[in-house]
Amino acid sequence: MKLVTAIIRPFKLDDVREALIAVGAKGITVTEAKGFGQEQVRAESHRSEEYHRIFHPKMRIEVIVRADQVEAVVEAIADAARTAKVGDGKIIVTDADLIVRIRTGERDEHSV
Repeated sequence: MKLVTAIIRPFKLDDVREALIAVGAKGITVTEAKGFGQEQVRAESHRSEEYHRIFHPKMRIEVIVRADQVEAVVEAIADAARTAKVGDGKIIVTDADLIVRIRTGERDEHSV
């Protein structure tokens, strides 16, 4: 089992969700996040006060999949989230050594 974590732009969330459903992902977890990478620090103004935006709003998506689903899930996320501009995000794939469904006690592939 693998944990696929994606950091994407907020307005791409619905596109990514639909793409994940299309490739058979059974569930996702979404968290609001802030971060920065290669994006430039932007000067913005609010009520005539200038401030610098260092952290940019992002969405963190987590989905647990079987190892044979990883490539399809990664491609679905990348294709749906891509704008071809700096700040599109990242996809990280890690091993999920143990997964337990709290309600039933099912483990690993049976818990997904």
